[in-house]
Amino acid sequence: MNAVLSPTTAAQPDAGADIVSQVRLQAYGDASALSVEAGVLPAPGPGEIRVRHTAIGVNFVDIYHRTGLYPLPALPATLGVEAAGVVEALGPGVTELAVGQRIAYAGPPAGSYASARNLPAARAIPLPAAVADDTIASLLLRGITAHMLFAHVRRLQAGETVLVHAAAGGLGLVLVQWAKALGARVIGTVGSQAKAELALAHGLDHAILYREQDFVPAVRDLTGGEGVDYAIDGIGGQTLLATLGAVRPYGMAASIGQVAGDSGPLDLGQLGPARSIALSRPGVFRFMTDPARYREGAAATLAMLAAGLRPQVGAVLPLAQAAQAHRLLEAGETVGALLLRP
Repeated sequence: MNAVLSPTTAAQPDAGADIVSQVRLQAYGDASALSVEAGVLPAPGPGEIRVRHTAIGVNFVDIYHRTGLYPLPALPATLGVEAAGVVEALGPGVTELAVGQRIAYAGPPAGSYASARNLPAARAIPLPAAVADDTIASLLLRGITAHMLFAHVRRLQAGETVLVHAAAGGLGLVLVQWAKALGARVIGTVGSQAKAELALAHGLDHAILYREQDFVPAVRDLTGGEGVDYAIDGIGGQTLLATLGAVRPYGMAASIGQVAGDSGPLDLGQLGPARSIALSRPGVFRFMTDPARYREGAAATLAMLAAGLRPQVGAVLPLAQAAQAHRLLEAGETVGALLLRP
């Protein structure tokens, strides 16, 4: 479980404790609610390891946690659900890992926005020497999400057509490449010509600039009037409702986020019988509660990486600038993944 961090002004730390820098959230709010603090990290407990972070992934779910849209178990809390680093210490009973070993992890419990943390050893994914820390910190959560979507939510078949919103974003670029590797045709929406060119360079078949044209008729034009087999929407709001109109009969839409807000109660008439489509609302954190699925998704991610998947790191900011990272992400001013450096 998450270790409780004590203020450095408290009593001297116990043997095996460490002073760490962390980005803390005292109360839900905007990016200004984040503060950089020092704290005492106790020695890892039974079944835990201490990992010294080298690269920390920034994901939109961190913003959902910060605002309280997805409440954290308790406040104050340290944000972040993905990182790579080096094992620094082993708690009692940990035998499958070694001090000095490189690992990555993704998913709860939150706490990666820190120079070091204690982590359940079962969450650690050992890294091959060929995989760079920045690469996996930008990719692991997104890769497990892609595996969930294309192997569990709806098994993607070669020759099918997929619609990916925000195709030049951190997750979008992974979904585009993953779907192409499975033999699919991929249509993506993007916010600018530069983002279109980036997504096309990563395998996207057709880019739709959603600020210049309505994506629904554009998708239908590209699919002979039928619509796509599978649409993946992380935008939410009215975009999700519009996306339903871009799916062919007996196809599926997967709602995986709500950057634009909640679309509100959904009338089943939006799905059928006229449209006859399915809607899924899968959560990758729920998917990863099964340790076997978590490791399956991590293995699939490493396999895709070895087969040529190209992660795109758009920017790396110091850990102390986590609030700025959130502002950039919320404003849509990032391409690819965003990392923090301790």
